[in-house]
Formats: sequence, C-alpha cells, structure tokens
Amino acid sequence: MFAKLSFLALTFASLSASATIVEFTTSHGNFKVNLHDETTPITVANFLSYVNEGSYNNTLVHRVEPGFVMQAGGFQFTGSLPLTAIPTASAIKNEPVYSNVRATIAMAKFSGNEHSATSQWFINLADNSGGSAQLDLQNGGFTVFGEVIEGMENIDAIADLPLCASMPMPDLTTEQCADSNYVPGVENFVTIESVTIFDASVNTASNLAAVKNTAITVTPPTTEPKDTSGSGSITWFGLLFAATLAFKRRLQA
Repeated sequence: MFAKLSFLALTFASLSASATIVEFTTSHGNFKVNLHDETTPITVANFLSYVNEGSYNNTLVHRVEPGFVMQAGGFQFTGSLPLTAIPTASAIKNEPVYSNVRATIAMAKFSGNEHSATSQWFINLADNSGGSAQLDLQNGGFTVFGEVIEGMENIDAIADLPLCASMPMPDLTTEQCADSNYVPGVENFVTIESVTIFDASVNTASNLAAVKNTAITVTPPTTEPKDTSGSGSITWFGLLFAATLAFKRRLQA
C-alpha cells in the first residue's frame, strides 16, 4: 500500500529527489517535462513521490478533451474491467503560481476543494487560463507545476486518437465502444509505461519562461487540506473530468 505522506515528508522528498526534468515513456511516443521544483515545491514533491514509487508506471491516459486537456495518473488496466485505481497519498495544498497555458502540466482535484490533488495530472492542450475554462481561477486555480519541453507533438497525436467517449482508445471500433460486454485489450489503451528522472539539476527551471497566474491571489489555507485520498472512481476529480465510456458502469468503482 502506498504510504501516506505528511507535508514534512513531502518537503524532505523534494530535497532528496528534486528532479527538474522527468521523461514520460508512453505507448504512443515520449515527452519530457521540466518541473517547477523551487516555486511549486509541495506539488513537485508529491508528484516525485509517485514517480519514485513507480506508481505511474503502466497507468493510462484515461481522458482527452481535444483542444482542452489530456489527463492521466489515476488508473491501470490489468486485463479486465473495471480499471484499477492506483493507491494515493494524502491530498496536498494548492499552489496556483503559474498559468494554465498550452504545454503546461497541472494537477487535477475534487470539485469544490482546492486542496485535494493527489495523483492525477493533466496536460493543457490549449491556453486554458481564461475563457470558458478559467483554470487559473476555477476551484482556487489549478496548480501548474511544470512545462513540456520536448515531445508536445506526441501529446497532440494522442489527443487526435479515436475516442470512446472521452478515453483515447486506438483500434477500438464504434461497435466495440458501444458494447457494454466488450473487454478491450491493452493495445486499445494509451499507456504511460514509465515516468523517470531525466535530469536532477534543481536549477534547470531557470531556463523556462513560465507564465505567472495573475487571476488569483494566493492565501494560506485556514485549515489543513482535507484528506481526500483513496481508490475513488473515474469521476472523482473536478474540472468535469469524467470519462463517460459506453461501458462506464464497469469502469467505476
């Protein structure tokens, strides 16, 4: 079972494994992300704890909204349905320092609880800072904790794959998607095969031109963030990130 981490432990993790560049190896191409480990330290430490545990290995890209987001970090396919939710640590404090512009990575969370992010992350496929999405302001602002520096074309290609509802499922037919009894194979999912440390130099983020979030004033929470960890279901996260596959009844816990 994934050990629950205190804020002190998260801080220690950021000191002991403060990678600033991580590489995502996927079944549909790789990409690298430069982490803001010095300016969003709690979020990066939390993310790295999952990386170091290997928790993101063989997880799925479980939601794509073309022109909006690609999301992963929560579920595995183990040969049968429902999908298996990965164990999660305690929820963390929100750090909405940077703007949700294209090619940034941010944390998903429960609707109505800004301090509820655990394992799930998303890549902004467009500038979602304002407009109808307003991710810089919605739910206390969504914490951007890094930027894609290589392989964004692979992320865009994943976003262009055929969808079964909102899940990218290559080589799945329309009939199979609509069949509630059909069990797909691993080849029908986009798999995050591994997330590994590529460059552990803390100061690599100094090369980035990150966009600051100016839509919100960050104030310390008056209470400790509520622990919202646990297996959850595919609809646990906010931002309307709810996969609605035809066979969703079996995808939900």
